[in-house]
Amino acid sequence: MGQKIIRFSDLTGRHAEDEDQLVRVVVRAHPELADGPVAIEALAGELAEVRGLALDLVTIELHRPDAEEPETVVMTAKAFDRLATVTPMAEVLRGAERVAARTVPVQAAAAGAGRERVNYASREHAGRPHKGRTTDAEKQLVREHLDEINERLAAEGVRTVDLANPEHVARYGLEELAAERGATLG
Repeated sequence: MGQKIIRFSDLTGRHAEDEDQLVRVVVRAHPELADGPVAIEALAGELAEVRGLALDLVTIELHRPDAEEPETVVMTAKAFDRLATVTPMAEVLRGAERVAARTVPVQAAAAGAGRERVNYASREHAGRPHKGRTTDAEKQLVREHLDEINERLAAEGVRTVDLANPEHVARYGLEELAAERGATLG
């Protein structure tokens, strides 16, 4: 007896007559994604308009003198270009100072969020400074892999998680680890 596998679009539920009609779509950033990228399948015809809907985005970092870490903002290129009022943005960028590329991978902008969405509960981002809620998954990763995470953060030139910093200890639930290692909270 044979088996027949019926494949369908995750977007519309429509049946795929032929496997070649299906396109694998990897969703890397979305406001509803909490645990990293996912893959779905869609019929090629359902994705015909995707390229036309794509946005030209600019990712900038704001390094404010009163902030410990830079703020990352994602906006449309058109909105960013409007910030240059005296000289066209293309000229401003051509004459700008070059900076070293960061080792942090570029993240896709979350639809409608206006900012990058990063999964801080992943090994590649856990412990990195961020605004917002620290999830239990991120706390657990930091607790279980603190030394490894601090090595990565230091290599990236980012502040490390300090067991002597009461804010870090509270944020990541490191009270027991700080006590075990004899850290004096400052």
